[in-house]
Amino acid sequence: MNRLRSVPHDLYTAAAAVLLVTAAVLIGRYLFTYDDLIVGWPPLLGRWDPHLGPGTPAAVVVAAAAVAYGPGVAARLPWRALLPAAWGAAMAWVWSLALIDGWHRGVAGRLTTRLEYLSVIDRWHDIPATLRDFTGHILLHSPDNWPAHIAGHPPAATLTYVLLDRIGLGGGGWAGAFTITVGATGCVAVLVAVRALAGERLARRAAPFLVLAPAAVWAGTSADGYFAAVAAWAVALLALAVTGRSPWWAAGSGLLFGLTCYLSYGLTLFAVLAAAVLLLGRRGVRQRPVLLVPLLAGAAVVPVAFTAAGFDWWEAYHLLVTRYYEGAGGIRPYGYWVWANLACTVLITGLATVAGLRRAGGVLVRRRAEGVRAEDTGGEDTGGVHAESTGGVRAGSAGVRVEEVRLAVLVAAGLLALLAADLSGMSKAETERIWLPFALWLLPAGAFLTRPRGWLAAQAVLALLLNHLLATGW
Repeated sequence: MNRLRSVPHDLYTAAAAVLLVTAAVLIGRYLFTYDDLIVGWPPLLGRWDPHLGPGTPAAVVVAAAAVAYGPGVAARLPWRALLPAAWGAAMAWVWSLALIDGWHRGVAGRLTTRLEYLSVIDRWHDIPATLRDFTGHILLHSPDNWPAHIAGHPPAATLTYVLLDRIGLGGGGWAGAFTITVGATGCVAVLVAVRALAGERLARRAAPFLVLAPAAVWAGTSADGYFAAVAAWAVALLALAVTGRSPWWAAGSGLLFGLTCYLSYGLTLFAVLAAAVLLLGRRGVRQRPVLLVPLLAGAAVVPVAFTAAGFDWWEAYHLLVTRYYEGAGGIRPYGYWVWANLACTVLITGLATVAGLRRAGGVLVRRRAEGVRAEDTGGEDTGGVHAESTGGVRAGSAGVRVEEVRLAVLVAAGLLALLAADLSGMSKAETERIWLPFALWLLPAGAFLTRPRGWLAAQAVLALLLNHLLATGW
């Protein structure tokens, strides 16, 4: 009954989110000019362009099938089958949305514009020399300065596409296919982490929301979808390490965390999510403190390799800050973007996520009010299975389940990292793609909702409207 009575509050929260987006659109369009915000359809980078495309029928079919059958399939499918099914469904959703804009604009051409990674492939004929000289081309006034995205990221981002080219997978088509294929695994990584830390029941409930995310509009059209997947697997492997107490998972997690920091400077904020995982799995860490050794050793591999090759991460970051304020970052007003960025977050995560976050916050408030201790359960020893086999451990008179508290903590960590990025002022605009790695960890909040099909329909409609009404910049 408590959950049913929460439904009107969910709708009020969703309505408030709609008002936030409306305010961002109206204020951005009528109180600012393009020269102020440097986006065509504030708060999004794009322009008004109603259109249909070859991916339209497929996108509608995927959306309808996910809404109608997604919750049921996620509840019944064996776990080992659910993970590849989620990956396949996520790829179908991303591909169909991307192809609404056609093959060239939707997929092959995205990474080949003058701002993107494939435009500088020919400058990496000598990889060691390019790494040594990378920081010398970050500033706008430097000779042969890097295009915006190459200068704005550590070299592992560009190097990924350079290596694809070296193995014969050159060009925008292969780059787009790689980005979509790898990026779609991010939802699987989040499912693995949620199951390990909060139990299988909530992971299954979260699965359709991870698949049918509005963020898919951008996940297949920018390298940030790939970054999101790498960061997500770093967290997932850490969750497996602390619950299964495996040094191999810990080493793999550390390796991916190191790579994440060399794909995007801002993803160092994933330390917040790592801290949340270590908190939730503290029993495993206490019983096997040796896990920290392979974790830290793995985390050192990528930084040591790039440093030995001559790339100085800290120097590059400080130069990037200067470059950022030399360009659009120095023009875009912080006073608008500090809240309009959150409107972008509503658009990439959807109203279902907003309502789910309200419920997650309610779980944490009730836990605190009741003085409930989120004690470790046997689920940490078995990847979360014990937490489910108890039928849902309850704590306190209001019936707050321990696994719900644990999921709420994980989601709150993702939100905290996103808010830190927002307040930093280094993410003014274009957060519909930049914040994809953080948004991925907000989507499991949909597991708290009681009427999933209605909320999933809202998610699908939002994504379809965005992709059909706007020509997005990414």
